[in-house]
Amino acid sequence: MRLEVDITSKAFKNAAGDTQDVLAPINLALVSGEVGVLVGPSGCGKSTMLRIILGLDPDFEGAVVRPPDARIGMVFQEPRLLPWRSVEQNVRLAAPDADDAKLAELFKILELEAHRSHFPGELSLGLARRVALARAFAVEPDILVLDEPLASLDDALAARLREEIATLVASRPVLTLLVTHSLDDAVRLGDRLFFLSPRPARILTEVPITIPRAARGEAEIAAIKAGLARRTQGERAARDVS
Repeated sequence: MRLEVDITSKAFKNAAGDTQDVLAPINLALVSGEVGVLVGPSGCGKSTMLRIILGLDPDFEGAVVRPPDARIGMVFQEPRLLPWRSVEQNVRLAAPDADDAKLAELFKILELEAHRSHFPGELSLGLARRVALARAFAVEPDILVLDEPLASLDDALAARLREEIATLVASRPVLTLLVTHSLDDAVRLGDRLFFLSPRPARILTEVPITIPRAARGEAEIAAIKAGLARRTQGERAARDVS
């Protein structure tokens, strides 16, 4: 499984008819088992890029190449659950043929066992995010796209959900693309980080993380962040000189 993204440009027209550039040239590739992370400021065009990659927005210059039969699991910024369906019904609507045992294991990993018959209105934001993750993983995706799945959660809850995402990603050879503005989420979950500029977004730098996720303790996380800070300072100094 391989995803190749070669976006030349993406622009919108505003109400006045003026053209606004959203994406500058973007070029990246990921393969099964990798977690790529798009890190950039709010409003830079990350969600627009996801829509293009998912095939939801064909109005752009360039090309996105992925196997046509690839199963895609998507977790949006909002859980987007059907309020009149239970937790289990929401998941089974996405994956009607899901194996009962695999679904039970998925609910166990995401701590949803006691909530299978609950409705979205009875859930906290953290639980609703877990249901959205369960729905995405239940289809046994080849490509998993996560659009800021930890946004608006407190630190403790975000840390627990982050660990659950890492467990699920490690459970099968899925190609994962995570969008976030959190450097902490990026270095804890990612294999390759793509740092984006403000709009129109372009890739400023690509940073591989060679330490396996399971081996990233707090000391390793701190070292990775320090290395990123030194790299950023060096690139900024080089731009100033030029």
